[in-house]
Amino acid sequence: MADATSDPIAQFQEERREFVDGYAGDAAWQKQSIDWVTRAFGQKYMYNFDWLGRPVIQFPADIVAYQEVVWAVKPDLIIETGIAHGGSLVLSASLLAMLDYADAVAEGTTLDPANPKRKVLGVDIDIRDHNRAQIESHPMSSRIEMFQGSSVTDEMAAKVAEYAKGCQTVLVSLDSMHTHEHVAKELGYYAPLVSPGSYCLVFDTIVEDMDDSVFPDRPWSQGDNPKTAVWEFLKENPDFEIDQDINQKLLISAVPDGWLRRKA
Repeated sequence: MADATSDPIAQFQEERREFVDGYAGDAAWQKQSIDWVTRAFGQKYMYNFDWLGRPVIQFPADIVAYQEVVWAVKPDLIIETGIAHGGSLVLSASLLAMLDYADAVAEGTTLDPANPKRKVLGVDIDIRDHNRAQIESHPMSSRIEMFQGSSVTDEMAAKVAEYAKGCQTVLVSLDSMHTHEHVAKELGYYAPLVSPGSYCLVFDTIVEDMDDSVFPDRPWSQGDNPKTAVWEFLKENPDFEIDQDINQKLLISAVPDGWLRRKA
C-alpha cells in the first residue's frame, strides 16, 4: 500500500477522502443541496444537457460519477430500464467504446466497430418512433440493443436474462417508472443479473427527500418511490450495499442511496 506521506498520488487520494468524510456531518450544506436539487427539478434543469447529440436527462455530477463506476467495473453489458430520448444509452455505449479502445491499446489489437465487444441493452414500455430513429442512426448504434415492453413482466425479464447469458460483467441501471412497487419489481428481476463487484444503479431516489409538491402529477411521492424500494431491497439482499463513497461526495444528485454495489 502506498505511503501517503511520500507518494503524491496517495496523498491526494487521502486528502480527498478527508474532504468527503466531512460532508456528511455538514447539515447546513446537506440542506442547501436538497433545496437546490428541489429547485432544479421544478425548473427541469436536468433536461438541459446532451451526450453526443442526444438529450441525457441527468444531473452532470451523476454523469461524472457514472463514468467513474463504469471505468472501475469495466462491464461488458449494461442493462438500462427507461430509454426516453436515448441519451443515457448513448452515454453508456460511448463509455463502453472507450473501454474497448483501452483494451485494444493494451493488447495491441485492432477494433472492429461493426462488432463491438461491449454492449448496452435498453428496455422501455414505449420507445417513440422519432427517438428510435435517432438512436438507431447514431454512431454508437452498433453497441445499442433495445427491447420494447414493460420491464416488470416475467417475459421481459426472461428475455433480458437470456440476452445477458455469457456476459462476464453486468451493470444494471433502473430509471423508468419511479413508484415503490415498480422499482421493487425491477430490483427483483434485474439485480440478480449484476455481477459481484458491479453495480445496480437506482435513479430518482431523491424523490424521498423532496416535498410532494415537486411531482403533483406523478404517481410517486414521499414514502412511495425508488429510495423506499431500495431500503426494502437491502433488508432482504445483504449481498448488496450502498456505495457510501459515491453517496457522500456528490451532494447534487438524483441518486442518493441509489449507488448499489454487489459485494465481491
